[in-house]
Amino acid sequence: MISFLGKCTQNFIKCLKYFFTGQLKFSSVIDQAVSLSYDSLSISLIISFIAASVITIQVAKQFLMSGAEAYIGGTIAIVLIREIAPGFVALAIGARAGTAISAEIANMQVPEQVDAIKTLKVDPVGYYFTPRITAAAITVPMVVLLAEFIGIAGGMLVSKLTIDLHPQRYMFSVWSWLSTRDIYISLLKGSIFGGLISLVCATQGYETHGGAKEVGISTTQAAILSTVYMLVADFLVNLIFYIAK
Repeated sequence: MISFLGKCTQNFIKCLKYFFTGQLKFSSVIDQAVSLSYDSLSISLIISFIAASVITIQVAKQFLMSGAEAYIGGTIAIVLIREIAPGFVALAIGARAGTAISAEIANMQVPEQVDAIKTLKVDPVGYYFTPRITAAAITVPMVVLLAEFIGIAGGMLVSKLTIDLHPQRYMFSVWSWLSTRDIYISLLKGSIFGGLISLVCATQGYETHGGAKEVGISTTQAAILSTVYMLVADFLVNLIFYIAK
């Protein structure tokens, strides 16, 4: 994994060079944004809604028994925005779009299409990686923001149905507990996770050699590696922003 991390770092540096030399086409970023985030929007919102609803079901009775039902909204908002929304959205996009990136690039690498790009004096890493990483870093935070709204709404609906908590009391605790700093950090997480997943999956696909069997193995490996690296990045971001204040 250390060796693979080094390859990811090298590819990221190449992408930065490709980006800042003005070779990146805006149309390529738009195409990748549609493939990465827009096509994964529905599943991401559904997961966020269900996760917030389940958490609300788990804590509603305990809060009601202790007389703290007015704090359900704030609890759901904090848990959702700080961790659930950026993490689950990134996992959903990684499972759907990240594996597709790996398979697409691996299928180009196996029949030596990547070598053909090199003969045109075009850096294949910059050409294939940069639009995907840029699109993910920009659009995944947008999906995270929508997922946060949907999740909070889901918690409000479930708390109303289960313990008849008035939506006004629910939202009052949300606004009381929530800070703009939490929202900014969640969006930063979304950007980091999106770019990292695209980089890891693209690198895994780029390192694929062999035939159809290796493409399948590479796609599976991309899903595993992107999840592991995303969780490590999540830990580091939390360590920086929530512990080392």
